[in-house]
Amino acid sequence: MGIKIGTSISHYHILEKLGEGGMGVVYKADDTKLKRPVALKFLPGHLTSDKQARERFEREAQAVAALNHPNIITIYEIGEFEDQNYIAMEYVEGKTLAQIINAGPLTFALATEIAIAIGDALSLAHRKGIIHRDIKPGNVIIASEGYAQG
Repeated sequence: MGIKIGTSISHYHILEKLGEGGMGVVYKADDTKLKRPVALKFLPGHLTSDKQARERFEREAQAVAALNHPNIITIYEIGEFEDQNYIAMEYVEGKTLAQIINAGPLTFALATEIAIAIGDALSLAHRKGIIHRDIKPGNVIIASEGYAQG
């Protein structure tokens, strides 16, 4: 079961579907209280009845929320809507690294800058005892301002 565009969930109004993967479906939404865009990541429907998947999803949010780094998405809250868990997080305007790579070769300077940003963010996570288990170009966003987040 997917979330319908136009649905209101708490103080979030769903605007569009951004993508989906094995552990979530992500939507862009409007935070009607703070008047800002957010990303809402929902546990996929087939995993909502799986207690271990729900706990892993919540642990993921808690782990990321414990990190404060310019190249790591900020988590705003964990919630539930119609028996579906979601994570409300910072929305980053930009393209995934996969989209950028598919558009053509990166310059050495840009590739180096992105690698350093990702490495710096992962270094902080590892120092805090957090291991990212799904680093891939589709999970790294290069913001319109030119910095990497994931």
